Amino acid sequence: MGDKSKILIIDDEEILRGNLKYVLQKKGYEVETAEDGLQGLKKLETYSPDLIVLDMNMPNMGGIEFYQRICDGDSPRYPVFVLTARVNMEQFFKELRVEGFMAKPFEIEDFIHEVEIVIDKRRRVVDVVKHKKSLSLKSVYLAENDLAEAGPIALALLDAGYRVACARSGTTALELLSIDPPVLALVKLGLSDLSGDLVAQRALHMAKTSDVKFLLYEKRDPRHLKPIRKHIGEKTGLLAFVEYDTPADLLRAVDDAIQKGEVAQQEKEP
Repeated sequence: MGDKSKILIIDDEEILRGNLKYVLQKKGYEVETAEDGLQGLKKLETYSPDLIVLDMNMPNMGGIEFYQRICDGDSPRYPVFVLTARVNMEQFFKELRVEGFMAKPFEIEDFIHEVEIVIDKRRRVVDVVKHKKSLSLKSVYLAENDLAEAGPIALALLDAGYRVACARSGTTALELLSIDPPVLALVKLGLSDLSGDLVAQRALHMAKTSDVKFLLYEKRDPRHLKPIRKHIGEKTGLLAFVEYDTPADLLRAVDDAIQKGEVAQQEKEP
């Protein structure tokens, strides 16, 4: 795994806390734990985690108060993944700036899978920022909520020499775009939370992301209406709407946009 990613688990259930620490360490992560929000804040005085796994219902200081204490404005200083037995609070957590949500009880394998997705996403963002000055190739952001589709598409772009960062929702895509705007965003039209064209329009109205070019895409389907495709493609800032059968189709669309000069060449910085 290279440099170990650091995870802080804050949960008052001793057995669960120990089990999560054990399996995460077996996966190669560096793990610290705390039994409530107060201990969690104390840990942060000397420990800078790449992810905080945060339980909501704890004595002394619960998850909500802890979350508020680590926020600068509306955003937490660390990525947060929420655990809670209160399933009816899921919508509330979706409105917070958290990386993920899981209701108790849960399968350990499912938890590890979600954590690995979050860590990988954060690593990609950091990697793009860290190496930006050495890049002469273009960076592409991919927004795709289906993991089975996202993996092959991302690999096709990486194999072609592009820098790639991935988002699993429209909201996450907007956050990534604002952190380090790419030259091109490849966005699925039918994302689960925000439609792809809405993601593009919101980004194009923000000063930092107004120059990003967008390719919207969907799996090829004869039921798609041509007038809708034409209308989407004519929107300002949208290069095209692409229907694809294989990841190679999307790669060709990205290559074509660059070769035709529709996307400005990203210059290598000294």
